[in-house]
Amino acid sequence: MNMASNSPLFDDIRSHSDIDPPQNEELTDVSELVNDPTQTAHKPNGIVSSSVRELLECPVCLNAMYPPIHQCSNGHTICSSCKPRVHNRCPTCRHELGNIRCLALEKVAASLELPCKYQGFGCIGIYPYYSKLKHESQCVYRPYNCPYAGSECSVMGDIPYLASHLKEDHKVDMHSGSTFNHRYVKSNPQEVENATWMLTVFSCYGQYFCLHFEAFQLGAAPVYIAFLRFMGDDNEAKNYSYSLEVGGNGRKMVWQGVPRSIRDSHCKVRDSYDGLIIQRNMALFFSGGDQKELKLRVTGRIWKEQ
Repeated sequence: MNMASNSPLFDDIRSHSDIDPPQNEELTDVSELVNDPTQTAHKPNGIVSSSVRELLECPVCLNAMYPPIHQCSNGHTICSSCKPRVHNRCPTCRHELGNIRCLALEKVAASLELPCKYQGFGCIGIYPYYSKLKHESQCVYRPYNCPYAGSECSVMGDIPYLASHLKEDHKVDMHSGSTFNHRYVKSNPQEVENATWMLTVFSCYGQYFCLHFEAFQLGAAPVYIAFLRFMGDDNEAKNYSYSLEVGGNGRKMVWQGVPRSIRDSHCKVRDSYDGLIIQRNMALFFSGGDQKELKLRVTGRIWKEQ
């Protein structure tokens, strides 16, 4: 996290002087505080000056520094991640860094309390300096990555924003309702590398669901996979189930599962084979058996568990 002095995240930094510095290089275990803002209520402490904030900023990566914080013989500091990158030379004065720990600065950091960087998304918690990083990695208010699979999209945001982004920027098909019937066609089914069809988004039960369908290599065998992802957290996704069905020539395959949260990347879900998998030969058989063109119709429904 960039902790430059003009960052709005530090406007409400608070401090107290009762916390001892960490005795090792591991972050303090604060699992009980990770997503419980009620345990981190605002306290009437003084505001930390901007000069203290700047002291805790690594001069190389500009991120917040955590133990071990290193310093040169002149007192210039650097984070442990950047120390190997500068070949043991202080980036400020070029003196040799050695293995000097800046214990005083580590103790100062241990006395600070800061707001979560996702404050703008609704998190109201104030966390000790060494607890903040762990909290932010699991904060329920942290934004989601764009679930679009057709490109490496870097957009992040809350669910309403991403739903609008998918519609306006990716031109994704948006449908209302809990049942669907989609046809997937490919003129040359021998070409499976990077074959990804347009994402489809369904709105039902006040939620959004993403239907993915694509081809990929399962070992040496080309296969197709269809799966559903839930636009929300995993604990909410478990409240829903879905089924997928594909067939032809008097045969059919059926899959039933639980949608995966978009916290899990599209590739992670695909590579775990958590969906309806269709071998290419079977897919072509469903398509008519002439081996010339893929014509698959995938039907399905989404329901909420009672």
